[in-house]
Amino acid sequence: SVVIQECHVQNTAREYAKLYAAEAEPLEGFGEVPEIIPIFLIHRPANNIPYATVEEELVGEFVKYSVKDGKEVNFLRRDSEAGQKCCTFQHWVYEKTNGNLLVTDLQGVGMKLTDVGIATLAKGYKGFKGNCSFSFIEQFRALHQCNEYCEMLGLKSLRTTHQKQRKTTSTKSKNLPNSSTVKKMVPKKAREPRDFISSEH
Repeated sequence: SVVIQECHVQNTAREYAKLYAAEAEPLEGFGEVPEIIPIFLIHRPANNIPYATVEEELVGEFVKYSVKDGKEVNFLRRDSEAGQKCCTFQHWVYEKTNGNLLVTDLQGVGMKLTDVGIATLAKGYKGFKGNCSFSFIEQFRALHQCNEYCEMLGLKSLRTTHQKQRKTTSTKSKNLPNSSTVKKMVPKKAREPRDFISSEH
């Protein structure tokens, strides 16, 4: 049933999130790691809808962090810590499964996520029908921009397609991550004073 599949999706994504947390949490400066809340299947034989799901209620502002499709890039996610860590989580799962699986629709309150989706490259990968189109994987590959958390975890950039021809000069491409980190630090410093002012009011 749809409900059972929904549980399977969320709880599998949750297992990946736990593995991600185990790898990310010990890293210096990584901080809090997003968590996918558990979803429980309850069976009510006497009821006309025999299966239902139960999950913790999330209180606070509900935000969609990840890209649902190419037209829906959520800019909120880029600036927020939770959003960046969600994008890194997607990249991490993508790399762990050799590009076969992507956790999509990362949404929730703060670092607590729910109602996630799973896209698979091939139907039936790890028993998934894949409740999201595999084109999401292609879109993710094209749109994902690595951030400092991707770098902390040592994830490989997905933009390697352009560098394939220049494989011989591998020393040059090794310098690329450093130059991009320098660029990244600049806007962050510019944002800090504003955050400070707004917290005073």
